[in-house]
Amino acid sequence: MITFFLVGLTVHVVFFVSIFDIYFTSPLVHGMTPHSTPLAPPASRLVLVVADGLRADSLFTLLPNGSSRTPYLRHLIENEGTWGVSHTRVPTESRPGHVALIAGFYEDVSAVAKGWKENPVEFDSVFNESRHTWCWGSPDILPMFDKNVFFLHLLGIDTNGHAHRPMSQEYLDNIGLVDAGLAEVVSIIEDFFGNDGRTAYVFTSDHGMTNWGSHGAGHPSETLTPLVVWGAGVQKAQRVSEPQPYNNGYLQDWKLEHLRRVDVSQGVLPLPYLNNSDQFKAESMYTNAIQVLEQFKVKMTQKKETTLSFLFTSYQYISLCQSLISHSLEGLVYYHTYDRFFLGCSVVLGFVGWTSYVVLVILKTHLLFLLCVQIPSRNLARLCTCIAVVIILFLLIQRSPITYYIYCLLPVPVWYSVLKDLFTCGSLTVRENAGSSTAVFLCCPQVVSFFHRTMLTVGLTALSLWPLLSGLFCKAKSRSLSWFVGCLCLALFPLMPVVGREPNIHLMLHVAVCAYMPSLTHSSLQQKQGLPLLNQIISWSTLASSTFVPLLSSTRLFHRLLSIFLSLTSTYLLLSTGSEALFPTVLSWLMFAWINIEQEALIAQGISGRQELSTIDFSANIDIAKIRQLKLDDIRRLVSLSVLLFLFASFDPASVYCFLTVFNPFIMGGLMMWKVIIPFIIVMCTFETIQVTTQLSSRSLFLIVLVISDLMALHFFFMVQDYGSWLDIGTSISHYVIVMSMTIFLMLLSVVTHVLTSRRLILWRRHKMHFP
Repeated sequence: MITFFLVGLTVHVVFFVSIFDIYFTSPLVHGMTPHSTPLAPPASRLVLVVADGLRADSLFTLLPNGSSRTPYLRHLIENEGTWGVSHTRVPTESRPGHVALIAGFYEDVSAVAKGWKENPVEFDSVFNESRHTWCWGSPDILPMFDKNVFFLHLLGIDTNGHAHRPMSQEYLDNIGLVDAGLAEVVSIIEDFFGNDGRTAYVFTSDHGMTNWGSHGAGHPSETLTPLVVWGAGVQKAQRVSEPQPYNNGYLQDWKLEHLRRVDVSQGVLPLPYLNNSDQFKAESMYTNAIQVLEQFKVKMTQKKETTLSFLFTSYQYISLCQSLISHSLEGLVYYHTYDRFFLGCSVVLGFVGWTSYVVLVILKTHLLFLLCVQIPSRNLARLCTCIAVVIILFLLIQRSPITYYIYCLLPVPVWYSVLKDLFTCGSLTVRENAGSSTAVFLCCPQVVSFFHRTMLTVGLTALSLWPLLSGLFCKAKSRSLSWFVGCLCLALFPLMPVVGREPNIHLMLHVAVCAYMPSLTHSSLQQKQGLPLLNQIISWSTLASSTFVPLLSSTRLFHRLLSIFLSLTSTYLLLSTGSEALFPTVLSWLMFAWINIEQEALIAQGISGRQELSTIDFSANIDIAKIRQLKLDDIRRLVSLSVLLFLFASFDPASVYCFLTVFNPFIMGGLMMWKVIIPFIIVMCTFETIQVTTQLSSRSLFLIVLVISDLMALHFFFMVQDYGSWLDIGTSISHYVIVMSMTIFLMLLSVVTHVLTSRRLILWRRHKMHFP
């Protein structure tokens, strides 16, 4: 079993690493011939001001009395410069937003390996192509870059947006403060250079923000950012009378429909912003096109050198000058993803082979194979060796990276093992009710639940009908009714939002004593009094004690489970801000109902040798002889487990305010992760109990979960994406990683729950008392 586990772990590590070679290699190209416009620039210096986290509507929208909260910028828009909306692209985060502004390319997806905090590949930017650059602002942004550029990064708007949300007075007042400060900075610069008229100014933002104070996804409130440009070489404000080609209604809302709006995006020089001769515009546009074409040519050359000539297919060359840029960009993507299909096929072959091997192991365990015709494995070994040699020669000729050898050669030994076992087995006879083979169909609804949480509601509703469909309702009405109501109550939680909820602290006052702490903390924070020290001490003490307090209780089944559930629930309440505070209570109720209804199912099946629940002790040794083979009813238990494990998750940063209010991503992330893990522990403790009461084989369950997770992983492998928002990219990776590590995670969680249920800490021993 240990060898099988190590081999399986190695295979899964290779499959996991493969997505970074297939989907997340850097698209940046190096080695191009630099090109620049030969004409003199209209400005001698550039001043770039970035208001981090500023939404377009927050800047352009007027106050109810018709005045602007940013009078200086409004004056520039109406008289001195050109304005528009900058359509940022996801992920709407500070680093990729600034890279797009300063370097001219969108997110390098290879940065996922750096946690999106830094670019793993060197790149050109307007800073290192300038003679001198002066930067002021946040230490998180400035170190990412470095002839004459003044870069001013303003973080206050973003900070207030996260802390108080964009509709708050703090956020809006900060915008007014930025406007006043900007007017002062421009005045100082103009005075210093003697008002020579050779300074160009750009005011914009790296991303916007949602109404609940987050960013990273693709909502218009996150992707639409303001852009105001004025000064040397910039077109002044132009009044228009005809309708403009924007149908989103923003112009009317902002009272700017009479001024020409010029929106920008990445890749193409925005000519309407330039106030210069047609020759200068033409030279600039030509340089823009040649720069993109150079990248295309270098990328094509690189791929051509590492591909056999008869296998290389060229991207169709462009014939029309006006489509040069767009086609070159398409060609860059074409060559960047050239090997994706080839590598994907190799990984899929490995996935299918490994899953087939695990299925064969399950079948050999729970079915009786009758050996008949045995095909010599020597011929099969020779065939696989020849295939491996051909693959190695093919990759050597193409000068492929070392990782390609791993992805392409891994399927060979895997399929050798599958075919060897398959060819040596003929007809088979069922030894037990082989319901385990139907487990492969469980992956379909589970995959859907990752995207539509309502599927979990459907699953719980279906599970609630089990006593009625199985006939248990007539034999145990009270326990069946408890199961039915518990499932329906729990089915409401997947319908609740995971982020963006408004706190409802008053609901928590009806839950338990621990709810007083979040209520008091929330009240203190609303009054700007900070986090009370006593609250912080009590919260951290409760968190620390919740892991070992259950170990002090009796190991009798109901005593220990009640202790675990109450300890974890108290911590969960401290991490709750609203209706989710009811979740652990309802979940614990359903878990006790599940244990009791499973006991009734054993009685209905007439199984002999079962124990009464009140007599079961977790610390007692399990009789291996009583461990049985899988039955169809065990598949129903696996379905119940799979539905209950992924029921509810809440990721509101306000959840951690009972523990700390100073921004600390590691501690905050750890606390929210613990909040997510608590329901897992409750469910797994319950399943541990059911395994004990029904003498269920842990090894068999492990193999079935392995097959299900691999089939789900194969599905999510095709859904990994290297485009879209940070949220979209991260979610696609997370889904793949979650299902790849599901088996290992459940194994580790099983060990933790086994310790929680069966181990006991004795701090002191009682003295025996003798009675006469």
